[in-house]
Amino acid sequence: MRIHAFLVLWLAALACAGCPAEGGGPATKPSAEAAASAKPLNLPGVDTNALSPRERREFSAQVRELLAPCPEVPVSLAQCLEEKRSCAACKPATDMLLRMVRKGVPKKDREEAYKKRFDAKTKKNLDVAGSPSKGPEDAAITIVEWADFECPFCKLMVPILDSVVERFPGQVRVVYKFYPLSSHKNGEPAARAAIAAMNQGKFWEAHGKLFDAQGKLEAADLQKIAKDLELDVKKWQEDFGSDETSSRIKKDRELGDSVDLEGTPLIYIEGREFPLDQVVDPFVDLESWISLDLEMKGLKPAAAPAGFTGPKVSQPAPLSSADMEEILKQLASAAPSGSAGAPPAPSAAPSGSAGRPSPSSAPSGKPPTSPTDPQKL
Repeated sequence: MRIHAFLVLWLAALACAGCPAEGGGPATKPSAEAAASAKPLNLPGVDTNALSPRERREFSAQVRELLAPCPEVPVSLAQCLEEKRSCAACKPATDMLLRMVRKGVPKKDREEAYKKRFDAKTKKNLDVAGSPSKGPEDAAITIVEWADFECPFCKLMVPILDSVVERFPGQVRVVYKFYPLSSHKNGEPAARAAIAAMNQGKFWEAHGKLFDAQGKLEAADLQKIAKDLELDVKKWQEDFGSDETSSRIKKDRELGDSVDLEGTPLIYIEGREFPLDQVVDPFVDLESWISLDLEMKGLKPAAAPAGFTGPKVSQPAPLSSADMEEILKQLASAAPSGSAGAPPAPSAAPSGSAGRPSPSSAPSGKPPTSPTDPQKL
């Protein structure tokens, strides 16, 4: 599982109150030519007062270099704003770069994020037919998430994505794709349990219970969830081990592999990857991204509902020493796990490990036949 920097730092920061917001040492004095090209700009509607002199030079240089997001406006971002060109994305694109400079994101990463966000070549056509979704099917904005029920970072994203749907009533749809990682022994059984519940119209209820039960997803736990949801347990057991369930997981995995999935969660919005490893605040950046997509479609972003407060994870509880130990363990783990063929045995893949998924993580042709027999999971 790829470790998303913003999530790890977000959690780890709770254990070290008072960490400085500013980073890096003194900047090297630029040459006369470089200084001239990076002369700070005063762009209409862009407030750079919060930037340090060095950050202001970096920002000014980059908005002069990068082309405007609209193909029909072949000028730099700076020129687009200065001349008030007809590209609605210029201002939001500039604001995105401004936030990233302020947070110390390196230039290369800023350029990569900008390309993913605005380059026409980076947009993907994703098949979402038949996948479980939340929000209206005709919503203007479709978010596709690949996730694993044993992935702790996927669990953190649950209230964030739920809040996004709530924040834009009627305008956003979230589609769930299954990608159980080979490093998580109960990831695939949990996915099978969710699909079997989906076949009885209770995917999102199962989705919530499975993430709530993270760390306790053994066979008996899955069966208890099915009973708690008042499912037809016999049918649920049949669907759990069916070829159709195997095919659905395989299809979602292959789609994830086709977009170079490196870990979970992976999020695409309107066919573009949302760079979770580069964002500053997941909910705020999602809100900004979606608002821009709506505006580029000629739509006005819906007002937040009365009383809307955003995701509850904005101020998570302080981490225990065990939580911190698990985060450090995941940061230290970078080797691929799992082998070709059948999923690894339980003893080979402890829950919470963070190996990068490999193409060999796909399930074997022989699925577990029953969620009640731990030996077959």
